[in-house]
Amino acid sequence: MGKIVVKIGGVASDNLTQSFFQQIEEWQTAGHEIIVVHGGGYYITEMMERLNIPVTIKEGLRVTTEQALKITQMVLIGQVQPTITTLFQQQGFATIGLNASSDNMIQGKFIDQEKLGYVGEITEVNPAAIEGVLYRNYIPIIAPLGMTSSGQWLNVNADDTACKIAEEVGAEALYLLTDVPGVKQAGEWLKKLSIAEVEELKNEEVITGGMIPKINSAINALENGVSEVHITNCIEKAGTVITKEEVFA
Repeated sequence: MGKIVVKIGGVASDNLTQSFFQQIEEWQTAGHEIIVVHGGGYYITEMMERLNIPVTIKEGLRVTTEQALKITQMVLIGQVQPTITTLFQQQGFATIGLNASSDNMIQGKFIDQEKLGYVGEITEVNPAAIEGVLYRNYIPIIAPLGMTSSGQWLNVNADDTACKIAEEVGAEALYLLTDVPGVKQAGEWLKKLSIAEVEELKNEEVITGGMIPKINSAINALENGVSEVHITNCIEKAGTVITKEEVFA
């Protein structure tokens, strides 16, 4: 069976319910390999505010100074990831926390160092680092950090990280968890969308705000080999499933 990539938020209590773990177990029982990518923005902001460090957002991205990068690393690898791996292990799952330095797993480059600081975009994912963990029947829990070719750490977007990983491992499904059950149009949660329909909904301003970058990441994943992307607030529900447009011969 194929691989399923799940992107969860950093607030574990919001995502990791009993029904979440039941779904993971069902997937594993059916022979699927599971990969989890986690965020952590809430806790990064909380820590920066506690240390009286200003939080600046430009074009939807957190401006990441050298100081902010250290806090981001500390929170993601030292707080959020261990919390999530522990919760999985308490439910009987074998997990390993991975990050950019794990066998050069996530490589990236600066987006605009002058404007955004140490914010990067992913240029390459080393699938062997992930496959090695899956081969041993572990669930990799991956932090959204990248590293340049010279070894500089970068803050990268968690949705983008999940999408790039899904592309590289040839995932059959990608779940992007958010705080709503999917994409809404005229009061109805949509069950299915094609890429072409997504573009129409963006033009009609049905898809707006923070959903746009999430949807854009989903489209990139679909165009690079992922079979389907689910936008949902819990993995037990399919949410809005986005697929490549059906082409009939």
